[in-house]
Amino acid sequence: MIAKIGKAGANTRGVLNYLYGPGRVNEHTDPHLVASWDDFAPDPGRDETATLAQLATALDLRVKQAGDRAPDQHVWHCSVRAAPEDRTLSDGEWAAIARRVLNAAGIAPAGDPDACRWVAVRHADDHIHIVATKVRGDLTPPRNWNDYMRADKECAAIEEEYGLRQVVRGDRTATKRPSRAEQEKARRTGSATTPRERLRTTVRTAVAAATDTEEFFTILRGTEVLVDIQRFPSGDIRGYKVALPGDTNAQGEPVWFSGSTLGPDLSYPKISERLAPTEPAPMDGYSGLRRTAWQQAADAADRIPDVLDQADDAVAQAHITVLAETLDALPLIAPASYKPQLAQAAAAFERASRSRIRARHQQAQATRRAIKAIVREPAPKDGALLAILLDALLLAVVAAQHWHHTRHHDQQAEAARQAADHLRAAYHAAAVPPLTVIHQRGLRLTVTVQQRQATLLRQALPDLAEQILTEPGWPALAAALTDTAAAGHDPVVLLAEATRRRELDTATSISEVLTWRLHRLAGLDPQPAMGAAPTPTPSRAARPAVPTDRPRRTR
Repeated sequence: MIAKIGKAGANTRGVLNYLYGPGRVNEHTDPHLVASWDDFAPDPGRDETATLAQLATALDLRVKQAGDRAPDQHVWHCSVRAAPEDRTLSDGEWAAIARRVLNAAGIAPAGDPDACRWVAVRHADDHIHIVATKVRGDLTPPRNWNDYMRADKECAAIEEEYGLRQVVRGDRTATKRPSRAEQEKARRTGSATTPRERLRTTVRTAVAAATDTEEFFTILRGTEVLVDIQRFPSGDIRGYKVALPGDTNAQGEPVWFSGSTLGPDLSYPKISERLAPTEPAPMDGYSGLRRTAWQQAADAADRIPDVLDQADDAVAQAHITVLAETLDALPLIAPASYKPQLAQAAAAFERASRSRIRARHQQAQATRRAIKAIVREPAPKDGALLAILLDALLLAVVAAQHWHHTRHHDQQAEAARQAADHLRAAYHAAAVPPLTVIHQRGLRLTVTVQQRQATLLRQALPDLAEQILTEPGWPALAAALTDTAAAGHDPVVLLAEATRRRELDTATSISEVLTWRLHRLAGLDPQPAMGAAPTPTPSRAARPAVPTDRPRRTR
């Protein structure tokens, strides 16, 4: 159930004309009162002797009495709508709901004889309109500050009590939706998206790719958008605004959008905070083996679930922001065949990237640097590193979904779930070619080697082993176990670590997921996996400590 409170108005009769009229497309079939401030208000819908003028006069009585003290915009208007799949509520139920919403919003507190005058009009099965005049009986204004949030909270309680669909609720951190005028303009120009939405995507991508604010503006200028930087008298940057070429107003001038109107996190102060320079962390050490940017990005993404589990909320929120930047950057560099799904994943996760928790961005800068580096390194041609990175990102997105869910960030959790679906589709497409090669290597293993790997599997994962051994992906996992042992690792230890991660329960092929996780955890170079033999790397115990920006484990 959703309560939508419109802007205050000055014409009580005008609102009533609409509510009791035919509607824009004759959808108002039986407009009538279901409740009013004293249950004796005239009802032009059911009483032949009542008129709209009489009802408007009764509602405006205290406004007239207050005279100059009455607010100019004295009409409070709220629509309350049930979900399409909800049962049809009776007039009596809608009357009770109207009173609860008015009480929660502070317009008509229960039991208050001086509460504002109001009526609830029903002209459809699934919703009502509440109209009130904002002058109390003592001729003072109501205390309806923050009425939307309070009414929305009451709607959540009503849903639970009445057995209605429980709507995913927000926390005022969502981006501003395009207006009807913007949508109509986009439709007239044949565009699937509005300028606001296209500019938001462009700016988010520039933030994801940039390493500092200067580079952010350089990247923006290199795109098709117009950029206007505003400065203080001192010369320091105060803010910026962007526009699309050809998107003009009636005077032929560009339609500008400031960063904050594109998204709460896209204002210049918010961007500069995320891109603020910090002391670079030492490079990840693997005993002389150079890790590519893509491998380091996968390592960084792999750490995010642990950070979300262990860190405080401010640090966790910072890493979720970095995760969103990664998804924003991927469509720039991924092969063309994967870009649509990756772009959809980034668009969906945009809503999951923000909450009312203030992020401590400096605690995530090492992860941010590792992930931004992939923009500057060409994507690997074999596709294995892309599949490994997508697997790590999928794990991180599912962890973000869980993190939001446990904190009752409903919209963010749903957005993360949608992003995971798109990422999963991209991962499955990217994994097929390299997995086919690894699978063929597994089929060429001797019977003795396969039996040895099956024994290791039963030892490490006794509950999952028999299921994995029957999967088509088992030969690829057997090859990965062989490569892991050849590189000096303990396969049993790494298998246990790989299964500790979330998301296995939703995997269509556990063996396939474990194949990539072994490659990532063991630090194997995917290129040899495409050929004959892996390049040996020292075991984790022999490696120097890898500097990270996550908190240390404590027991």
